[in-house]
Amino acid sequence: MSEKVKIILDKNADILRLPAIALRGLVVFPGNVIHFEVGRPKSIAAIEWAMNNNNAVFLTAQQDMDVEDPGFKDLYPYGVVAEIKQVLRVSDDLVKVLVEGKYRAKLLTLDSSGRFLLASTKASAMRGGKSSDPARIEALFRSIKTAFEEYIGLNTRMPKDVVYTIITSDSAAFLCDYIPGNLLLKYTDKQLLLNEGTLLGRLEKILEVLRRETKILRIEKDIQTKVNEQMDKNQRDYYLREQMRVISDELDDSEDTRKEAEEYRARIDALQLPEEASEKLRKEADRLYKMQGNTQEASVIRTYLDTCLDLPWHVFTPDNLDIQKAQALLDKEHYGLKKVKERILEILAVRKLAPDVKGQIICLVGPPGVGKTSIARSIAQCLGRKYARMSLGGVRDEAEIRGHRRTYIGAMPGKIINAILTAKSSNPLLLLDEVDKLASDFRGDPAAALLEALDPEQNVSFKDHYLDIPFDLSDVLFITTANTLDTIPRPLLDRMDVIELSSYTRVEKFEIAKRHLVPKQLAATGLKGKVKLNQSAIYGIIDGYTQEAGVRNLERTITQLLRKCAKQIAAGTTESMTIGASQLEELLGPKRVKPAFHSRKDSVGVANGLAWTSVGGEILPIEVQVVPGGSGRLELTGSLGEVMKESAKLAITYAKVHASEYGYAADVFKNADIHIHAPEGAIPKDGPSAGVTLTTALISCLSGRAVRSDVAMTGEITLHGQVLPIGGLKEKSMAAYREHMSMVLIPKDNEPDLYEVDPVVKQALEFHPVSSLEEVLSLALLKDKKKAKHPEKAEKKVQHPVPEIKTEQPLAIPQ
Repeated sequence: MSEKVKIILDKNADILRLPAIALRGLVVFPGNVIHFEVGRPKSIAAIEWAMNNNNAVFLTAQQDMDVEDPGFKDLYPYGVVAEIKQVLRVSDDLVKVLVEGKYRAKLLTLDSSGRFLLASTKASAMRGGKSSDPARIEALFRSIKTAFEEYIGLNTRMPKDVVYTIITSDSAAFLCDYIPGNLLLKYTDKQLLLNEGTLLGRLEKILEVLRRETKILRIEKDIQTKVNEQMDKNQRDYYLREQMRVISDELDDSEDTRKEAEEYRARIDALQLPEEASEKLRKEADRLYKMQGNTQEASVIRTYLDTCLDLPWHVFTPDNLDIQKAQALLDKEHYGLKKVKERILEILAVRKLAPDVKGQIICLVGPPGVGKTSIARSIAQCLGRKYARMSLGGVRDEAEIRGHRRTYIGAMPGKIINAILTAKSSNPLLLLDEVDKLASDFRGDPAAALLEALDPEQNVSFKDHYLDIPFDLSDVLFITTANTLDTIPRPLLDRMDVIELSSYTRVEKFEIAKRHLVPKQLAATGLKGKVKLNQSAIYGIIDGYTQEAGVRNLERTITQLLRKCAKQIAAGTTESMTIGASQLEELLGPKRVKPAFHSRKDSVGVANGLAWTSVGGEILPIEVQVVPGGSGRLELTGSLGEVMKESAKLAITYAKVHASEYGYAADVFKNADIHIHAPEGAIPKDGPSAGVTLTTALISCLSGRAVRSDVAMTGEITLHGQVLPIGGLKEKSMAAYREHMSMVLIPKDNEPDLYEVDPVVKQALEFHPVSSLEEVLSLALLKDKKKAKHPEKAEKKVQHPVPEIKTEQPLAIPQ
């Protein structure tokens, strides 16, 4: 060592300026030889400078280890002047250093502006303290040794040389630096000891730290002892159970269980199951063989094996593919539903020509009561297949579809496997009812669980969580029903062939009631041959007492009527009855369905439109009034939606552009307010197909030319007067027929949709396809103007009282 180094490391030297290293989680004591890694650029620069000059550095700990560039306030005030013994460069940004602490020093100032931290330090040797009583120091010294002996009794990992040095030492000052430097303590505790500058204070703190660490070690030992005791108890219980099993075997208590297990094995072998399923079930039978018969686990295994073996593994019903018989059966049980019947017969035809075809999933979509569930039952009857139904409405738990795992108490198979068990066939027709009403929550998504079951690429090896063995669902014919497609997830909908069932027309309802509902309810009420319902009575019930897409309420009303008749016949008032339309109010009370409001005579500013609702078609009249002396304001009333309001604005623009063609001044829009109203204002209305009606009523009001009251119209309009196609033509045309219209104006692009319209309606109505508003107005407006001085003062139309709201269903005009 050079002379310069000796001066630097001399304790008696005055203030020294040394390179400093801020340590993270590490405290060095005098006489302590320790190695650590240096990675910060300033710390590496300090090491390099020290190696090139005097080998001495000042080491002190950071108060917060997360600080990257510490200053004077971030460092503890006391540290150690140390000598660098060895330096090993691991990489460009990492250096390993071996140092030896020389003496305790206090940090006076810190210069962090250079390449490394430069500290001004002053040696601060440990003093004797306020009381240098040798007896008290000796007592503390002995107490520390005693506490250390107890500490190493609990901590056997202490190095032997450290233990020997502490036990044999007779210097209290030496132990004050040696013990904290070699014990595994928190760096904050070590720094607290280093900060203490008196011998007596240092000894007291070391004794306190040793006793605290001893207490912690004792608690850890108690915890470990308890854990070991618990493990020993479990091992003991295992040996006792094994002894009980052996004793039970010797006493032949498990003979019945063994016979059961052998019977299960025989059933498994007889079924000739796939290898994976057979191996799984044999393992369960072997487990049962080794158990006592009265244990809970044995009962669980029995239930599992019974469920698996009761599945119809190789049970199939042959398909009846006679197309003529199937068509006759469908026509007998269901009136109408032409598209559905055709689709079913197509399926039968394909299966007849290609028996191995799989993966057909039909989704029947339509309003309530139109026969979705009953048509599925008829399909099963046509095919000669077993029929099973599972309701999915309100199902929230994925386990209801795929079953619960057997680790849960009360586990059971899911709805699909239960339906297979109920049908007792591997190729039943399985109806998934109300698939649009599936829900999801924290227990999973049932709709996602159906994907595997319905996907023909995956359901060959469908795994129920309870069974945990694959079951082939590829031969199952799945039929789903839904009221709407909006709530069905797209991936699930993509796997299904959708068939839409529209609402029944008035004629279809009459035929269904005549052929099916009335005979069924006559038999159910015991009135067969005693009561007869005339044609006028059935139409009277349809028109005056029900308003729905299906026929459920119609059937209820017929039942209600027959109960009234049954009461009179049972009382002896009469022996038989023939019911006509005139007797309905006497038996059922006043009509529940009020007459639809529409223009019943040729009027200015009133046009009859057509609207689609979920319960069928409706007449939607549009009224327009021009109020003189206004400021060109447009008023829209009648619960109109945004799309319908936009159609009104299009009609205004068209009327402004074509003012001269229809004989009114264009400046009427500046000097008058225009009010457009759709009656029955409590019912929301929206959709673009009222555009034609809005324009016709507006032009009529402005020009003074009346609109024909026997003409109904529908169609979306463009800014230049083109008429675009709409939806729901079948239902809308039925509404026109029901309200005794003579002509219906439809968009030209909707001509192909006339194929779906009932023949009776086509015979009674004259359909005019139109492509522009010019054609609409030429057909709907009368040739002669009403006599009026100004267009805005055209003759007022006869006001009709707004009828009572007939349905809670919102009026919707689809595109």
